[in-house]
Amino acid sequence: MIPINMPIIGDEEKNEVMKVIMSGQLTTSSIEGGQYTQKFETSVKSFLNVKHVFALNSGTSSLYAALLSLNIQEGDEVLVPSFTFLATANAVLLVGAKPVFVDIDLTHYTIDPKDLKNKITVRSKAIIPVHLFGHPADMDKIMEIAQKHDLRIIEDAAQSLGAKYHEHQTGSLSDIGCFSMYPSKIITSGEGGFVSTNDDALADKLKLIRNHGISQSSDVKILGSNLRLPQMEAAIAYIQMSKLHSFLKVRRRNAEILNDLLSDLNGITLPSEAEGCLSNWYLYTVALEKNRDKILKNLLSNRVGAAVYYDPPIQKTPFYITAGYDKLILPNTDNVSKRVLSLPVHPNVSEDDCVHIASTFKTALESAK
Repeated sequence: MIPINMPIIGDEEKNEVMKVIMSGQLTTSSIEGGQYTQKFETSVKSFLNVKHVFALNSGTSSLYAALLSLNIQEGDEVLVPSFTFLATANAVLLVGAKPVFVDIDLTHYTIDPKDLKNKITVRSKAIIPVHLFGHPADMDKIMEIAQKHDLRIIEDAAQSLGAKYHEHQTGSLSDIGCFSMYPSKIITSGEGGFVSTNDDALADKLKLIRNHGISQSSDVKILGSNLRLPQMEAAIAYIQMSKLHSFLKVRRRNAEILNDLLSDLNGITLPSEAEGCLSNWYLYTVALEKNRDKILKNLLSNRVGAAVYYDPPIQKTPFYITAGYDKLILPNTDNVSKRVLSLPVHPNVSEDDCVHIASTFKTALESAK
């Protein structure tokens, strides 16, 4: 089976982890983080070209910390897409605020600026655009809307490390960027995440929030939690950053091969890049006119680990139905959730694998008619 995604861990990561184990310093309560945490943060700051990066223990913790740092609380509303992983909305609930779901565009499946305008109320405090499947959201329009209504922006860049929007790295365009290092992501530390910001005041708060709100002088300054990234995970992440450029290069190569091999098919919309945008090709996601589930079954039976993401979308999951969100009308979200299918393009997918994926997909598409 060619899996939809998989971590790529080599001897370099294993050696660094062993150094941590032998040192006995598996974690630290220092506000600055441990040796590997600091080395990792420095490498990410350079890559993103931002002033501050703080490593945390998950992408969800990154969103949670970002919301806390912006003083989002009970009674506030945060505008989010529903066509994404539920952590984006859950983090809003965890700080006591209300997620307000916004529809998506039909091309890149990111938050729709037109619907975004319609969902803003006097209680709106922030927007969380998601750079979905590795493609940037329409940040110029989103930032224009945010500025007009005095809203903060948290970029959910969990899937988009290495993607660019008009020469800027995703996660560097707004108040705070939030990233994930779950095993399926562009780089991994097992569990892990990080936040990025150019705002010095927010940086001071984020540093405290990840460490129980405790300052260098051991005073509890603000509400925080244990969101620290342990040293073994930080060591893995540090080595992974040195491989990031090669990971991105292979993902783009594989996406281009699939685009070329599938370009003559009818009944399918291939992924594309908006003008001025570069995807990191986290997932190669196609939209089918019909028979999506039948095609998926055929692919899986022929060792292609295709996957369907966000069906149902967040507002139609059991918890959110109970909360009353199932009555919400998001036509594009509902449409896309029943039609999209993702194919593997991660760095362990070879050129021969791409040929097999394309050939199998063509056969599955034809047999589903």
